[in-house]
Amino acid sequence: MKDSIYPCIWFDNQSKAAAELYCSAFPDTKLESKSAMVTLFSIRGKMFMGLDGGPQHRPNPSVSFFQVFETEAALNNAWQILSANGKVLMPLDTYPWSSKYGWLEDQFGVSWQLSVAMAPDEPADVFPSLMFTGQNNGKAQQAIDFYTNLFPNSSVALISKYEAGEHDTEGNIKHAQIHLNGYRLALMESSMDHKFDFNWGVSLVVNCETQEEIDHYWDEISKRGKPSMCGWTQDEFGLWWQIVPATLGTYMKDPVKAPKVMEAFMKMTKFNIAELEQAAS
Repeated sequence: MKDSIYPCIWFDNQSKAAAELYCSAFPDTKLESKSAMVTLFSIRGKMFMGLDGGPQHRPNPSVSFFQVFETEAALNNAWQILSANGKVLMPLDTYPWSSKYGWLEDQFGVSWQLSVAMAPDEPADVFPSLMFTGQNNGKAQQAIDFYTNLFPNSSVALISKYEAGEHDTEGNIKHAQIHLNGYRLALMESSMDHKFDFNWGVSLVVNCETQEEIDHYWDEISKRGKPSMCGWTQDEFGLWWQIVPATLGTYMKDPVKAPKVMEAFMKMTKFNIAELEQAAS
């Protein structure tokens, strides 16, 4: 299924403004839909959800979005737009891994790693990057094993580790990339004393076609994590996931069914598809 996994970004009721900013900054970006609490937009054909959840939670650099550009001109344009009223985390410069790279936090608190393609045949792309730090430092390999075993059709694309004399703990993962049922995800570790960790600010949504799928992902992620309400559950590393029925978006676009479906799922922890269908009927 297309977009079976995609990120959800928590905004302080500014999801539409953020989506419009990204449409101006990135090529091939589209505002897909806007409802009372949710803005859906796509970047390079990949779905993103903006959730108007209020001021309680704010994204931080524990989950950033790595974007590869075909040209320096496109990268420079995005950098100029996103850095306005934002914060530079790593200046736009030449680094060992890229001839042009920078890391910034935009005005909404969303972190972006922007890089020009390293090779002529490297495709433009955008994907989340998870930073394992604090109590999770040293656990990225464990997370790679867990995630790739959890999702079908998963694979490890690359793992690069710090060597002796480099600026982090020898053996820590410098950069890794995996594919979860075709969805690209990066992981990295840092021994620095960062003042952030995974939180509700960025979660990963898993769209499920069947109750069996919901049960599988919910039970496995919650087993050593922390379940919450309305399909949200935290894994053992602190990363938040939303395990939801694929039909939920359709229900929520229907002005008649949406209130009844919302009333039903607000009482749920793990989603129950049969109960949602009954509420919608």
